[in-house]
Amino acid sequence: MPTIDPKAFILGCSAIGAGLAMIAGIGPGIGQGYAAGKAAEAVGRQPEAQGDIIRTMILGQAVAETTGIYGLVIAIILLFVRPLLGAL
Repeated sequence: MPTIDPKAFILGCSAIGAGLAMIAGIGPGIGQGYAAGKAAEAVGRQPEAQGDIIRTMILGQAVAETTGIYGLVIAIILLFVRPLLGAL
């Protein structure tokens, strides 16, 4: 019966974890697109409030983007820093 090399197993699990962490980027992308669409509709209805609408939209998108950035950072750490290999 073949055995699994512990280092290869950890690297494989790290790659799967990095992939799962990148799934976190889907939600902010969808949310930012939806917010931009609604902001464009609002500017179309009330052009005089364009500055307030865009300022609020950009602040909301910056907050939403942090989730995607956190996922990217976790994926990079799992793939390149390999912190779990130190546990062997």
